[in-house]
Amino acid sequence: MAWCVFCFVFFSQIPVLSKSSVNMRDPKRVEQILTSMRNAGPSTLQVISDFDMTLTRFAYNGKRCPTSHNILDNSKLISEDCKAKLKNLLDTYYPIEIDSTRSVEEKLPLMVEWWTKAHELLVQQKIIKDHLALVVRESEAMLRDGYQQFFDHLHQLSVPLLIFSAGIGDVLEEVIRQAGVFHPNVKVFSNYMDFDESGVLQAFKGELIHIYNKREGALLNTEHFKELQSRCNVLLLGDSLGDLNMADGVMDLQNILKIGYLNDKVDERRQSYLNSYDIILEKDETMDVPNAILRYITGQ
Repeated sequence: MAWCVFCFVFFSQIPVLSKSSVNMRDPKRVEQILTSMRNAGPSTLQVISDFDMTLTRFAYNGKRCPTSHNILDNSKLISEDCKAKLKNLLDTYYPIEIDSTRSVEEKLPLMVEWWTKAHELLVQQKIIKDHLALVVRESEAMLRDGYQQFFDHLHQLSVPLLIFSAGIGDVLEEVIRQAGVFHPNVKVFSNYMDFDESGVLQAFKGELIHIYNKREGALLNTEHFKELQSRCNVLLLGDSLGDLNMADGVMDLQNILKIGYLNDKVDERRQSYLNSYDIILEKDETMDVPNAILRYITGQ
């Protein structure tokens, strides 16, 4: 009975949490974290998010939406032979990525293999930098419904939004830019293309970022996190178990609320997500829950 009373009070404050797509293992813990964050105020908050299938839609009208890699894979910048090879890589490695029966240790070398092969194929295509904007504009990539409110709200309150992505930084930045929400508070850590003096792709910069080493990406950027030392409360958004460690570089962490989008193979992956995320959103193509939580935390 006490739990039911709690749920009624809690959900009355954030009604969207009662949606059928929302699932929580421990609602009381979620309430405690949110209360603590609200009491601390927006000046202590930072948001850390994945990009593909987290900030972007997984599907629209029953059709899969492209990731930042897919935008290139499906474009006229890529030869038909290369498209076939990239599709074969996807068909081979994506089932491994989402296989809940395999350990991270088992998946890790295979993910490195996948991304490395894909990047090598893209480099062979001699992609021209100036063509990326048109390719993004012609693609079917979509940010989740409610993205404008999400990005604008964070910008208005000067809350940093850090995006860690195993995708292609040049492409995902263009998606955000064309949506009109690439505000100064947005910082992206991703795989960036290295173009020669003629603007032709010749390699990818730095260390490869893939789905299971975002923790390393966070730790490598601890200098950036030092700038945010007073922001000890984190709202984390992801769509895979590999996203859970993106905040590992945050110093003096006090509270973290982890929200996971469960887009695919919902029934077989639900329990592992419930065990790992505080809130999971099942087949939810909106930013409704993050937006409502931001309003609750910031009081605006």
